Amino acid sequence: LDIHLRKTTIKALVPRVKCPEHGVLTLPAPWADRSSRFTAHFEAAAMELLKECSVSAAAKRLGITWDQAAGVQERAVRRGLERRNAAFPRRIGVDETSFRKRHRYVTVVSDLDTGAVLHVAETRSKAALDGFFQGLGDEARKGIGIVAMDMHAPYILSAMEHTRAQLAFDRFHVVQRLARAVDQVRRGEQRSLGEDAAELKGTRHLWLYGAAKLKGERRDALDGLARRYKRLGRAWSIKQWASDLWTPASHEVVECAWREWLSRVQRCRLRPMVQAGRMVRKHLLGIVNAVCEGVTNARAESVNARIQWMKRLANGYRSMERFIMAIMFHLGKLDMRPHAQIHCTS
Repeated sequence: LDIHLRKTTIKALVPRVKCPEHGVLTLPAPWADRSSRFTAHFEAAAMELLKECSVSAAAKRLGITWDQAAGVQERAVRRGLERRNAAFPRRIGVDETSFRKRHRYVTVVSDLDTGAVLHVAETRSKAALDGFFQGLGDEARKGIGIVAMDMHAPYILSAMEHTRAQLAFDRFHVVQRLARAVDQVRRGEQRSLGEDAAELKGTRHLWLYGAAKLKGERRDALDGLARRYKRLGRAWSIKQWASDLWTPASHEVVECAWREWLSRVQRCRLRPMVQAGRMVRKHLLGIVNAVCEGVTNARAESVNARIQWMKRLANGYRSMERFIMAIMFHLGKLDMRPHAQIHCTS
């Protein structure tokens, strides 16, 4: 038999056989999918390339169109979601990340233990998180023990409505809010004292550091400023006290320590710090849960950082749908291997 090779649009070689009785036959080929024009081997190689570079760059290297490369990615995600195990983790993290400027966001739900992205939805609203919980069965929802998040009210309402999980508010967002309050006190001191507070200029970042990171000249400089500007020094000490309260212990011990801190804040007569204290009091149970369980949203923040890397790699995305698809492809930790279906044509 004479073997004829036909070059396809994917630059893969598919064998054809010339038979005296039946004419030219295409040998069985391991196609990636019934809806795909690509072989399983080619599509698997394309997927590996897409994980390392943008869709445009992968399409150029493979000699295919942008739409064909995007189709490989889309089919891969579809296969992965179909194969995903119905069992969901006990601890999840909820965070939002920006799609484009002008405050366009997506809600990202991830597994705190593995870092896998479980769900992505447009906007940072209650409905965005409702969609995730509603897609789970009753048993899976009951199995969620902890939901770590920032203090965004719509997320809190959704988690409380659909689960019996403990809410845990991440340390980063609490410390960030207190640091902002300290900076407001610093700016107030500069405005009220005018030229007498000239040495406070350029010290913004100095007040944001914790005591453990301040050594040598920087610590001496901070101590000197705190003695001269007592209101600002008092604000910084309150922030530092809160940073020291994140050591895991029993629920009663942790709650007692935070309530003692709240009592001190209430008497400090520094309006920005009092307002931050009210925020902490409102979310105290979730903060105590985070401390006792040792839960942080660090994995969710890591996912967010990798999403920003994806955006830079692709120079942005055409649509929200493409953006969500790319997140699941890169961060979903899905089993996306091609089906390798065999079908013969004559």
